[in-house]
Amino acid sequence: MLRFDRRLFLNIDWVLIGAVLVVAFIGLANLYSSTHLYTNVGTPLYLKELTYYLFSAAILLLIVSIDYRVLLTLNYPLYVAMILLLVFALVFGKTIGGAQRWINLGFFRLQPSEPAKLILVITLASYYYRKETGKGFTLLDLAVPALLTGLPFLLIAKQPDLGTGLLLGFVFISMTLFVKLRWTTLATLLCGGLSAIPIAWKFFLKPYQRQRVTTFLNPENDPLGTGYHIIQSKIAVGSGLIFGKGFMKGTQGQLDFLPERHTDFAFSVWAEEWGFMGSVVLVVCYFFMILWGLNIAISARDKFGVLLAFGVVSLIFWQAFINLAMVMGLLPVVGVPLPLISYGGSSLLTNLAGLGLLMNIRMRRYMGSS
Repeated sequence: MLRFDRRLFLNIDWVLIGAVLVVAFIGLANLYSSTHLYTNVGTPLYLKELTYYLFSAAILLLIVSIDYRVLLTLNYPLYVAMILLLVFALVFGKTIGGAQRWINLGFFRLQPSEPAKLILVITLASYYYRKETGKGFTLLDLAVPALLTGLPFLLIAKQPDLGTGLLLGFVFISMTLFVKLRWTTLATLLCGGLSAIPIAWKFFLKPYQRQRVTTFLNPENDPLGTGYHIIQSKIAVGSGLIFGKGFMKGTQGQLDFLPERHTDFAFSVWAEEWGFMGSVVLVVCYFFMILWGLNIAISARDKFGVLLAFGVVSLIFWQAFINLAMVMGLLPVVGVPLPLISYGGSSLLTNLAGLGLLMNIRMRRYMGSS
């Protein structure tokens, strides 16, 4: 299992490591700016995040040292463990802000829905690797991967965390379209999906979830209530203008107008203090990581590596896209963190583990396909 092949060290992906370090530095600096005035939370959050980085980096090194193909035998045990953790969180988990989604491990509060995203990528990549696509998947062929996605989706939506649940759906759609679908299957799914929207709106969405959508369409209707978050976020992003107000000089963030500025709305702080130019730098970093990840996918040595790399890239892409669109008022607020920027140990561990898988695939591309 453990391979200390000298060629692995010669093929370390320094480009991806460099991109990750740049985004990590931006995230820690932004977190320091947004939380340095917090005086009643014990250890400063930026120091906690730095600790999470060191722990996650150790996990990344462990992942890189093990051939990613071992996941073909571990995918279902990992999936079962994920389901058990989600059930445990739902029954015994810690409730914060009305959501029951954390497991207190003493030294660390684990949010199982975060690693569940990466484990679903591994599970779907393993399933599609074993399944012969032939002329394309039929609806019957999609029953198993849909069930594999639907079960964690329901458990996460029950917490409730509909944003993370929908993210699983986006990853499933992305990876399924990437393999191969028959046109009849695609047309049926499109018609079924569009028809399900009014049914989900009326029978499945909770009142506060419907409120988020109506607030997204007209936030000024309740500026001091449900529309407060997004209005303050848009003010912060817009007030940064071209070059921003300067590090630790953003009024919306520093004067406590902007809620959740160290988690879901971390980008708003960055945009206010570094302006349009700083925002472009961060978006380019993400764009580069996604393109580099796609390059890793197309140069992988086998089909499993291709599917796994594409799944990780789609996970990072959807998280970044939904968060950025959310804080700019282009999508409803759904509580999806910005990878490597938003504060949170579970999110950081999941994203660095995913990037570790990309490095793993890249480093082993010179080996023969199996």
